[in-house]
Amino acid sequence: MLQVTVWNENRHEQKNPVVSEIYPEGIHGTIAGFLKTDQVQVKTATLDEPEHGLTEEVLSSTDVLIWWGHLAHDEVDDAIVEKVKQRVLEGMGLIVLHSGHFSKIFKTLMGTTCDLKWREANDKERLWIIDPSHPIVEGIGEYIELEEEEMYGEHFDIPAPEQLIMMSWFSGGEVFRSGCTYQRGKGKVFYFRPGHETYPTYHNEEIQKVIKNAVQWAKPTDRNMPVYGNAKPLEKI
Repeated sequence: MLQVTVWNENRHEQKNPVVSEIYPEGIHGTIAGFLKTDQVQVKTATLDEPEHGLTEEVLSSTDVLIWWGHLAHDEVDDAIVEKVKQRVLEGMGLIVLHSGHFSKIFKTLMGTTCDLKWREANDKERLWIIDPSHPIVEGIGEYIELEEEEMYGEHFDIPAPEQLIMMSWFSGGEVFRSGCTYQRGKGKVFYFRPGHETYPTYHNEEIQKVIKNAVQWAKPTDRNMPVYGNAKPLEKI
């Protein structure tokens, strides 16, 4: 069975009644709710738990980690970030959502500032599917339209994506690379832009479908692990 952990700092839900009304079980609870199936087991973890809920036991048993953060990126312990990084390099999938672009783990894996333009003004967002053959957008039409979302605009300071799957257009005129994939070590990484906390984005069935597809795409692949270090020759020298 596929093991998924949904991590959320869970701070907006405690501070903002608008957010707690939209996500009464927290953003992590909503995402976990639509991911659970007979084939997918989901647990959640939050910032204020011991070790941010990401203990050795949790990380070692996680196939795909989903990350949402915003207010408290700096409060995430560097030692935990390093453990998550090592698990990604070993093959754990990582899905980074919305303002997680500024998380320590995403910036560490990207090696750039991951900065961007933003505006919270009820923009319409149209996410155009620019790689319709990709499994992350299986079952999605030409675009996903969100009537209200926070705007993110270029330039987005990330490495060129290995696969660019979605490009957003906003009613204010901006565009943004909203669905980006990378491989880091043996692990797959997917950045997915939508999901501002004061909008019901994660209740949208098409957004849910993308995240479900991404979990399946990012799961580890069975393979023989490479052997590193000094090696004896295969042939006589």
